[in-house]
Amino acid sequence: MSTKRVFIFAGGNIDEHLLEEICEEDFIIGADRGALFLVEHNIEPNLAIGDFDSVTEQELQKIKAHSIEMMACDAINKDLTDTELAYELAVEKQPKEIILVGATGTRLDQTFANIQMMSKGLQHQIKTYIIDKNNYITLIGSSCTVEARGFSYVSLLPLTPQVTGITLEGFMYPLNQATLKMGHSLGVSNKLIGQSGTVHIDSGLLLIIQSKD
Repeated sequence: MSTKRVFIFAGGNIDEHLLEEICEEDFIIGADRGALFLVEHNIEPNLAIGDFDSVTEQELQKIKAHSIEMMACDAINKDLTDTELAYELAVEKQPKEIILVGATGTRLDQTFANIQMMSKGLQHQIKTYIIDKNNYITLIGSSCTVEARGFSYVSLLPLTPQVTGITLEGFMYPLNQATLKMGHSLGVSNKLIGQSGTVHIDSGLLLIIQSKD
């Protein structure tokens, strides 16, 4: 039986209020400093993983003592970021959803790499969400329902050269069989009319970014 949800806490910006989203049955992974965040907030991760080059030896021992399982890897001889290592292990568990917390921050290269990583989930029919204090991000290749969740804006950005057949229902600015191309801002800063709306696409990969200031 597959896990329903996997939470990954990475080393970026983490709003501690997002800990309230965790349920008892969730599988929790702490990636590098994300594991320290969990332990310091009295959350015992099912798995702590990474090279742990961003924590002190004392902090590392604290993570080890308060994690159910720990996988440490060499900081130099590895090809993947700690977050991607955690993500690949999450995919292996075949959950319905993977939720990434701490996947955004001041390092735009890391943030963008984490956003692109969501395409791996789609290949395995796993929904992935990146959440921080101001954003709720997912990636689709077909249709989805967008819930308001208290966010002001909904932006649609192509992650492939173009996305075709975009049809929106329940949005202030509807689209019908539209095409979005990389570099165009047509899909930025739309709004939901009510508490939810639907997005359908025919081809391509589409980022859905809900945001607030």
